[in-house]
Amino acid sequence: MDSWNSIYEEVAYGVLGWISFLSWSLCFYPQVLLNYRRKSVVGFNFDFPALNLTKHTSYLVYNAAMYFNPEIHRQYHQKYGLNQMIPVGLNDVFFSIHALSLTIFTMYQIFIYERGTQKVSKTCIAITAIIWTSALVCIIIAWPKHSWLWLISVFNTFQVIITTIKYIPQAVTNFNRKSTVGWSIGFVFFDLFGGLFSFGQMCAQSIDQGSVVNFYGNLGKLLLSLEVMLFDLLFIVQHYVLYPEESDKGNMVVPSEEAEPFIDSGMQRNKGSASKDDNTGTGTDDLMIVAGAGTPDLKSGSVLAMEIDEGQRTI
Repeated sequence: MDSWNSIYEEVAYGVLGWISFLSWSLCFYPQVLLNYRRKSVVGFNFDFPALNLTKHTSYLVYNAAMYFNPEIHRQYHQKYGLNQMIPVGLNDVFFSIHALSLTIFTMYQIFIYERGTQKVSKTCIAITAIIWTSALVCIIIAWPKHSWLWLISVFNTFQVIITTIKYIPQAVTNFNRKSTVGWSIGFVFFDLFGGLFSFGQMCAQSIDQGSVVNFYGNLGKLLLSLEVMLFDLLFIVQHYVLYPEESDKGNMVVPSEEAEPFIDSGMQRNKGSASKDDNTGTGTDDLMIVAGAGTPDLKSGSVLAMEIDEGQRTI
C-alpha cells in the first residue's frame, strides 16, 4: 500500500513536483516586483488577486487535509483502493501556503500604490460570496456524517472553478486596453512551467502505478494544470503578438500635458512669433528646437534663440 514500483518514477515524481512548486512559487514575484518598480497597479486587474485569495485558501484546505489527515487517507483508500497512493505531495502543501501568503501581499500593494479608478468588480464580489456561502453549507452537511473526503473534494472543486474564472478579467482588461502594461509576462512564464511540470508529475505517478486513478482521484490538480497552461498561452499571444512590447513602451510614455516643458515660456513666445525663411523654409522655431535639443543647458539654448531672432529683425 502506498508504495512505488520503480525508484526512477519515484525520483521523477519528486523532482517534477518540486520544480512545479518552484515555478508556481516564483511566478508571484515578477508581478510583485513590477508593482514595486512602477509604484502603481494600474493595468493589473484587481479581480485576479481577489479571486486568487479564495482559490488558494480552498486549495490549502484540500492539500493540507489530504496530506496530513489519517481519516481522509482511510476514506480515500476505501473509495479508490488500498493500493492507490495519496495524490498530494508535500510540495503541494508548501505551494499552497506560499501562494496564499504572496496573494495577501499583492493585495496589500493594491492598497498602498497608485491604482487609478480601478476596483474589484461586483461580479467578483458576488462569486466570492457564493463560493464561501456554499462552503459553509457543505461543512454543515458533512459534519454529522464525517464525510471529510467529500468535503475537501468540494474545496478542491471550488479552486478549479475559480482557476477557470480568475484569468478571464485580466485577459479582458488586456483586450480593452490593447496593452499588457501592468501585467507581468514573467508571471505568465513561471505559471506556465508550473502547470507543465505539475502535469508531468501526475504522469510519473500514473506510469509507476499502471493506473489513471490518480488523475480522476485528484481531478482538481489535473484541471488546474490544464487550465493554467491554456490561459498562459493566451497571455503570451496577447503580449508578443496582439499587443507587442513596442506598444507597451508607447503606453508608458508620460502624457505631454503632465510632462515638464522642455522649452521655457520665453522661448514659447518667440516660437509663436517666428516666421519661415522664404529661401530655406526654416523658421526661428525650428532653430530654437535644434538649439535647445543640442544644448544640455536650457538657458544657453534660449540665449542663442534670442540672438538669432534679433539678427532676423535686423535683416
